[in-house]
Amino acid sequence: MKRLLIAFLIFPIIFPLASCANTNDVGQGNQNNVALENSENIATVTNTFDYQDYEKVLKTYVNSQGLVDYKKLQANRNTLDKFNQSLGSIPPDIYHSWSETEQLAFLINAYNSFTLQSIIDQKPLKKSIRNIPGVWKIRKFKLAGESKTLDNIEHDILRKKFNEPRIHVALVCAAISCPPLRNEPYLSEKIDSQLEDQVNKFLASPHGLRIEKNNNRVYLSSIFKWFGEDWLTTYSIENKFTGKNKEKAVLNFISKHLNPSEREYLEKGQYKISYLDYDWSLNKQIRN
Repeated sequence: MKRLLIAFLIFPIIFPLASCANTNDVGQGNQNNVALENSENIATVTNTFDYQDYEKVLKTYVNSQGLVDYKKLQANRNTLDKFNQSLGSIPPDIYHSWSETEQLAFLINAYNSFTLQSIIDQKPLKKSIRNIPGVWKIRKFKLAGESKTLDNIEHDILRKKFNEPRIHVALVCAAISCPPLRNEPYLSEKIDSQLEDQVNKFLASPHGLRIEKNNNRVYLSSIFKWFGEDWLTTYSIENKFTGKNKEKAVLNFISKHLNPSEREYLEKGQYKISYLDYDWSLNKQIRN
């Protein structure tokens, strides 16, 4: 009887202890699950990039012609500043884990967004980006954890590490003769079609290309003169077109975006090449 009583008294003590152990195991399991879910969420956030703020800026202040309402943007710059800060907060290892198209979209968007910032940082607004001292070579921005100038982004990264000459119709230096600034961000999943659309828009504009068959003259944007060598790797060609090797490569590229008649005319090479004057006036919207 005494043994039964002792066992009865001891059992309730053991049972709660066992129950507490089970409770702790369950709690720890829940904590582990929560921690795992949180880590997955963090990984998802850090491995992708959100262009929502930049898209809002472009939709609000850039019109269908690619002209910018800089005065309004200057007065309401918080969203742009927030986005530009986010460009610097991406860790380098995350950036390097992205695909080539993700990196390309990121860098083009960064260049254009930092250019917008450079313009609105001036009070009063300058008539031309060229009136901003050190805008390309000295002024630095945080990008994926590093300090970069606009020239660093264009010449040291985009031109050196990507065989993609179409960047020159996507990078916008805030001038009238530049390609138009899109009122949407470049996105990795559709960047090829966006760049093709940029090429077509630029060549169709008075700042990109003009063919005068009557005068046997083809006028090209000065962009093709400054960066013509970037087309050599993919578009180098002999026995067609005219000019130096880089000019032939540029014309070969351009011809693929023209109608058959214009393409045939360019291929024959019976014309002279001239370069259009570059209008560095600010690509701003004109208010009535």
